Amino acid sequence: MKKKSILIVEDEFIIADVLAGILKTAAYQVCGIADNVIEAREMITAFRPQLVLVDIYLKGKFTGIDLAQTLNELNIPFIYISANSNQKILEAAKVTNPYGFIVKPFRDRDVLTALDIAFYRYENLLESGLRQTAIVQKRAAEILISKQEWELKILEMAKTLQSYLSFEFFSFGMAEENEDAFYELCFSRVGFDEYQLISGTELMVITNLKLHELARLKANDLTVQMATWYEEHELKNLLKANSLKKLYTEKFNLKSHLTLPINLDGKNTCYFNFYSRRPDAYQADDLIFCNRIQTLLTGFMEGMLQHSNSPLGREVNNFTVKSPNLTDNKIKPFSGIIGKSHLLLTVFDHVTQVAKSDSSVLILGESGTGKEKIAERIHSLSLRKDKPFIRVNCAALPTTLIDSELFGHEKGAFTGAHERKLGKFENAHTGTIFLDEIGELPLESQSKLLRVLQEREIERIGGRSTIKTDVRIIAATNRNLDKEVAEGRFRLDLFYRINVFPIVMPPLRERIEDIEDLALHFLSIYSRKTGKTVHGIAPEVMTKVKQYHWPGNIRELENMIERNVLLTKDNVINNMVLPSQLEQHPAFKPADAMVTTMSEGERAHIISALKKCNGKIWGEGGAANLLNLPPTTLNSKMKKLGISKNS
Repeated sequence: MKKKSILIVEDEFIIADVLAGILKTAAYQVCGIADNVIEAREMITAFRPQLVLVDIYLKGKFTGIDLAQTLNELNIPFIYISANSNQKILEAAKVTNPYGFIVKPFRDRDVLTALDIAFYRYENLLESGLRQTAIVQKRAAEILISKQEWELKILEMAKTLQSYLSFEFFSFGMAEENEDAFYELCFSRVGFDEYQLISGTELMVITNLKLHELARLKANDLTVQMATWYEEHELKNLLKANSLKKLYTEKFNLKSHLTLPINLDGKNTCYFNFYSRRPDAYQADDLIFCNRIQTLLTGFMEGMLQHSNSPLGREVNNFTVKSPNLTDNKIKPFSGIIGKSHLLLTVFDHVTQVAKSDSSVLILGESGTGKEKIAERIHSLSLRKDKPFIRVNCAALPTTLIDSELFGHEKGAFTGAHERKLGKFENAHTGTIFLDEIGELPLESQSKLLRVLQEREIERIGGRSTIKTDVRIIAATNRNLDKEVAEGRFRLDLFYRINVFPIVMPPLRERIEDIEDLALHFLSIYSRKTGKTVHGIAPEVMTKVKQYHWPGNIRELENMIERNVLLTKDNVINNMVLPSQLEQHPAFKPADAMVTTMSEGERAHIISALKKCNGKIWGEGGAANLLNLPPTTLNSKMKKLGISKNS
């Protein structure tokens, strides 16, 4: 097998020499050593390494972060080496999307582990990219031969791209030579698989403009020859003058934009324009995807030229389309998850994108945002859907039993091991394991978990042989793992292993438009459970509910609705009882000179809650309920922080 080539970019000769020795011993090929960015770029051109180890601080005016931009353009994976691991440096390095991070001083094993993870992630992304292209190509062929109307074929292609290029508003248009000619077809997303079709006729009604006025606005749009994106600030600068794109952004509250031009038969150019309500929805990876599918889309659109109702290749001055019924009877993959906010729809898009692969997924978000439900959906949409889905609450595992719970034990392995026990990983074989609250695992357990993920095998406690496992990993945490890594509480190599595809669950306070639907959903459930006929919430109460901060997110909202259904004596909830201590959020005040650590602050917060609840942990009125934590999680935190219920 040909050795993998690696370039070392390090300005400390001794460290560079040590790294070269480690790599050669491990059968890697060191294609060169550079001590500055200019020299490194020359070596990259000459040798085209398969991976680059790069220090952040180098000789000369350029840093390793500057070199990372070149490596990203060339699609060459890289790992940072640095003697500094503080939060500021990690944040700056994170923006460049490295494949790993080695902190000096390092051991041979640290370097080899980082390389293993980097090549794993890179190959995973390559495989994912090929899979994405194949999926889009297959779907494009199906759309072309279908008997749908021309407009619906455009929608179907947009929906196919939705999983990879999220949008809340999509427009398809032609570059018109005639200033009075106008053709635009738009789709506004109103649900996971629901879109409102907006043709020229509907656009005139929405904007109160005539067709020729829309055409003049379109003529003011900046034309581009290659795919590009604009985040919020760039988009505002781009759209200072009146134009059709400015009209879209103002009417539909759009904040970022990606445009993908498609050149047809050397004569016409059409545009796939994606817009989002998130200010930074599009990134460099999206352009890589656009470049990968551009030829495919050109073929698709040239096929669309043959459609009997195609407006391409002819002048269109007044295009009218009868809005078809865009609903269908397909199975709804996210039924049971309530909400249509653009942030939640983006989560759904990410789930559909990653579900069919075996990539590790890391679900991030505050407690009560629904991370477990999303993990369940990933599994149910995956190729492993008929295999086991095993849940593990890492925070609830006693430290002394973590290894036994995860990896199992043999009979007699320790006192009390009266029979063989299979661990969670064995139970999940061929299926999915969901490691909830993974940030709560102690460092020793993190190390053992990493070894299992790397070797794809486990060893029961007291066992004498290893057992191969085929398990997909989905992890979740409410902790800021970047900060945990920077402060030494979470292993960097494990973080890079599980963070292949992150999904961020938005807090409820950022999904205000979903609160009413959620509240009414829970109202229906608990009215039925209690046998009451509570069928609504007064408008002024709903306003109050929407203004509340919801620190406990959806779980807190559900508890509140249940409590108020029990309390109300009417058919409509006319007064919502919210926690008085959380209703008002005082303005930020500077911290005292004596700054406590995060652990000290958390300890004080838990002790305060226990005192208010007279030491009660479980059940209604208990500290776990007040803090919006699962009781098992609270117990775990109390043990870790040395808190007794009578503290």
